[in-house]
Amino acid sequence: MEKQQKETQANNPLHGVKLVDILEHLVAVYDWSELGHRINIRCFKYNPNIKSSLAFLRKTPWAREKVEQLYLKSLKKKAPSIKNRLKKR
Repeated sequence: MEKQQKETQANNPLHGVKLVDILEHLVAVYDWSELGHRINIRCFKYNPNIKSSLAFLRKTPWAREKVEQLYLKSLKKKAPSIKNRLKKR
């Protein structure tokens, strides 16, 4: 069973990525106001900070799922630009 779980996790792009790293990435790519616009979460709109957002996201599965999906989407948007730079070399 452990081997099966490792194989499943190998296909999971979020495996090994900490929630704090996801949130910091999203704040860097978008800012807090854009995050609040994209995901309607109070902790992104009013007095936003990493600590309160982490506390909320850890307790609220639906919100965490939306944040994780936005993170994956932001990574996919970055990927084509990296590929284009490699092609230019």
